[in-house]
Amino acid sequence: MASDLESLLEMGFDKAKAELAVKKTTGLQGALEWLEINQDKSFDEIMATSAVEAEGDPNAEPAALKPGEEAQSLVCNECRKKFRSQAQAEFHASKTQHVDFAESTEEIAPLTETEKKARLEELRHKLAEKRAGMSEQDRIDKKRNEEIRRKSTKETQDVKEELKKKEQLKEVAAKRKEKQDEIDAKARIKAKIASDKEDRRLRAEKEKAQREGRGVLGVAQAVSASTTAGLAESRPASEYTEARLRLQTSTGNVQKTFPVATTLFEVAAVVTQETGTEVQSFTQNFPKKVFDAIDFGATLKELGLVPSASLIVK
Repeated sequence: MASDLESLLEMGFDKAKAELAVKKTTGLQGALEWLEINQDKSFDEIMATSAVEAEGDPNAEPAALKPGEEAQSLVCNECRKKFRSQAQAEFHASKTQHVDFAESTEEIAPLTETEKKARLEELRHKLAEKRAGMSEQDRIDKKRNEEIRRKSTKETQDVKEELKKKEQLKEVAAKRKEKQDEIDAKARIKAKIASDKEDRRLRAEKEKAQREGRGVLGVAQAVSASTTAGLAESRPASEYTEARLRLQTSTGNVQKTFPVATTLFEVAAVVTQETGTEVQSFTQNFPKKVFDAIDFGATLKELGLVPSASLIVK
């Protein structure tokens, strides 16, 4: 037949608690009651309580039995529960805070095998309920921790997305500036080429006038004005408010000055009004480019025709 300790271990009780229960009580029933009373306490708490109770008054001595005392059990006057030993009554008092106990001559009969099995089954059921409760709490804690982790992950992802958007905006701004700088550089080159071309033309006219014996004062002034204009036109295209266009039409060359915000459609309208010819497109020789009806809605500044340009009208 299995011992009380082995029976408790088979039921799933902690070995340390089971050994202490067997040591402090008498019989399997007493051990089970002790374990039920202390089921919510850890082994360390039980040992600490026992140590405090054992210290007590250092000068106190155990109470001696009275002559002829024949108490068979103890009874709690508050809940009427009966106990076989004083140790069981003390455990009951520590668990329930009951303090009113009395001796009883009623002897508590030992549990029958059927009662023991019922008691064991009851304790097993309570133990299973306790473990299930712990498992449910673990599940709740795990779910809460997962929610915290997801929230933290989402906040981190939002910060990363915000930083990514800022970086993209910086890249767009940098590319826009680079493109504008390129447009300004091309405009300066075009202005310099146009200035040099005009300067060569005027110098050629001056030399021709000298060869023919004509006055060169007017030509010299034109050369000086062209040189001065060329130097002035070396500014960035973004600083100009007007564009000077040399338009080669079927009836001759036309020079016009327009605000930089003028659209190519408006320029075509002016040419049509003066020449009576419907404009289909404009062609630029350097750099080689054709502006057709698709480009007519753009301004002279957007098309890079500032500060000056030479266009062939078709």
